[in-house]
Amino acid sequence: MRRLTRSLVATAMTAAAAATIALATPAEAVPADKAQVLSSWTQTSATSYNAWQTARNNQSSWSAYQFDWSTDYCSSSPDNPFGFPFQMSCARHDFGYRNYKAMGTFAANKSRLDSAFYEDLKRVCNRYSGVTKSSCDATAWTYYQAVSIFG
Repeated sequence: MRRLTRSLVATAMTAAAAATIALATPAEAVPADKAQVLSSWTQTSATSYNAWQTARNNQSSWSAYQFDWSTDYCSSSPDNPFGFPFQMSCARHDFGYRNYKAMGTFAANKSRLDSAFYEDLKRVCNRYSGVTKSSCDATAWTYYQAVSIFG
């Protein structure tokens, strides 16, 4: 009888422990395709930039991915030098840097992130013409060199 009682108590305790564990499950895991999504948003193309911008405007839809959307824009450089709107290009660059660093794959992606940044800046400059475009292009090149060397 004692053996049966001990067995029933042990079974009941195991069931109670399993129920407790089931109630205390951790938050859902980050989706397995996080690296692919991050990569798709950090390419050099305008399509990649536009996809990132759409996601940035609807961050709650991507909350399961736990992306770091924080930004200081162009850091200690002007966000809109000489009136050229570089702020969003800087924000996407920050997004790439922060998220690849968090994933531990920054070194393998830095060069592409910097190139994507430069392409974003050049697309901003393509809105202008003449001397204004030349000035914008020179400023974009300076910003690119800064992140390429010091980023």
